[in-house]
Amino acid sequence: MKKLRSYYMHLKHQHTIERKWIYPLAVGSIISLFLLFLATLTSPDGTPLLPLYRYYASAPASVFVEDKLRSIPVSTLPPPPRFAYLISGSKHDGAMLKRTLLALYHPINRYVIHLDAESSPEERLELHQFVKNHPVFMKFGNVAMITKANLVTYRGPTMVANTLHAAAILLKEGGHWDWFINLSASDYPLVTQDDLLHTFSYLPRDLNFLDHTSKLRWKESHRAKPVIVDPGLYMTKKSDVFWITQRRSVPTSFKLFTGSAWMVLSRPFIDFCIWGWDNLPRTTLMYYTNFISSPEGYFHTVVCNSQQFQNTTVNSDLHFISWDDPPKQHPHYLTINHMQKMIDSNAPFARKFHQDDPVLDRIDSELLDRVGPDVIVPGGWCVGDRVNGSDPCLVVGDVTVLRPGLGAKRVGEFISLLLSRGRFRGRQCK
Repeated sequence: MKKLRSYYMHLKHQHTIERKWIYPLAVGSIISLFLLFLATLTSPDGTPLLPLYRYYASAPASVFVEDKLRSIPVSTLPPPPRFAYLISGSKHDGAMLKRTLLALYHPINRYVIHLDAESSPEERLELHQFVKNHPVFMKFGNVAMITKANLVTYRGPTMVANTLHAAAILLKEGGHWDWFINLSASDYPLVTQDDLLHTFSYLPRDLNFLDHTSKLRWKESHRAKPVIVDPGLYMTKKSDVFWITQRRSVPTSFKLFTGSAWMVLSRPFIDFCIWGWDNLPRTTLMYYTNFISSPEGYFHTVVCNSQQFQNTTVNSDLHFISWDDPPKQHPHYLTINHMQKMIDSNAPFARKFHQDDPVLDRIDSELLDRVGPDVIVPGGWCVGDRVNGSDPCLVVGDVTVLRPGLGAKRVGEFISLLLSRGRFRGRQCK
């Protein structure tokens, strides 16, 4: 009896379990039929009433995945290059260095600032605090100041040493950059960085822009043959170079070149000058240690005596300079009277300027679209407002966006002329 009862209870319980799924099934079926009925209804304008059905009704009829894919548009514009700047100055140049730095600033570039040892500690500290605390510089960390100042004299080799020092810092800190540009506090841009970056994005990255010639003329007897010593190499106070009575002959193991001290040099060539995988950069540097105005010859001689780089030279320093009468050693200071000549030159840089000369304000307003000397020259990455003269670059957008203007057209025409068939190859290391 107990076995039968147990067997019966087991069967009863089993039927109870089997009946549990019947109720959900019935309810689900009724709801499905109701929804299907609603889906067949339409509004007076003939469109389906259910949004879900409306969505699928408007979708393509194809069921193949390939038909639903959309190709991603590919930009035909080359990626912008990156510049590495050295901006240097001396005593009382701190304010002008700030203005020039802000005029040249772009987040994708890198900058080394140097105020030489002749300036006061207070002036260097003020400039260092400006670089350290500027909100945009802090955000991108791409501006460095040489805090242990070097003593620099233009007539001696200390300027070359300072340039190589800055280049070594830029290489050590890493980061990608394509061209090294050295400027002084008396230089100023005539185009925006968006203009310059846009134009250089179409150029081979191994080009070296430096004004150069092997025709020394009077410089052979006045610079190559005399021997000088620069006290700036070993003294703490700046003084003029002094001359050795003994003269020397012109080198025979390499050919001398001369030109402008301001240049735009490629990253591969800077690597060569710093690392020197053959001995040319070092032996040339030792020779120019006793050469008057060595910044006007060292890099020119190295690049033109290297088989690897001599065919990469473009014979221009990319500057507008108003020279005096021969021997063209002392350029005029630029004023409002030179404004149209600067624009017509199509050059991206100009020199020399007095600090806070009115022509700088005019360059800011007419060429750089800048609201004042204390703000960054705006570019495509600046997305802030200009209310009451505020700096639009304090609000940062996409740093790869470039908005070139008329300056890009001018620089493009200038470089196209330099690279034209009649001027490019025919003026290389001649």
